[in-house]
Amino acid sequence: MHDVDDLIKLFNRCFELDYQTRLIKGGMEPIYQPADGECAYHRIIFTFDYFSSALHECAHWFIAGEKRRQCVDYGYWYAPDGRSAEQQRRFQAAEIKPQALEWILATAACYPFQVSFDNLNGEIRDAEAFQQAVLQQVQRYHEHGLPPRAEQFYRALSAFYTPKK
Repeated sequence: MHDVDDLIKLFNRCFELDYQTRLIKGGMEPIYQPADGECAYHRIIFTFDYFSSALHECAHWFIAGEKRRQCVDYGYWYAPDGRSAEQQRRFQAAEIKPQALEWILATAACYPFQVSFDNLNGEIRDAEAFQQAVLQQVQRYHEHGLPPRAEQFYRALSAFYTPKK
């Protein structure tokens, strides 16, 4: 069973002390909020209680460097659902690494992964090329290693979700 509360506990156990970062469920939209005058810790807020949303938002955090982690949503551009073909092309280019990490983390958690185009009301072109690019990035991560925080979480997920004999 994949209980998102288990995922939250694992993430927070790994990163709350050293990075003052917590994984939080319940957002209408996912967002990263750095610590500020009203909250002493950084927050990775994922959509509702969706396991895949949590993994995906964690993947963004694992990629973001220290400077980006001081900015709301890491300082990145984002256009909501209904993107034009050009906006979707830019979105997909930016999503290759996070989706590849999400795929690897989902595998560690024995959870199904599906490439996301996140554009239900807009144009999607080159779907197969995008899926292939994500797969190639997964292969690069396997060959060259994961970012250190992603590796730490991958190990925690693997230990928690691997069936005990």
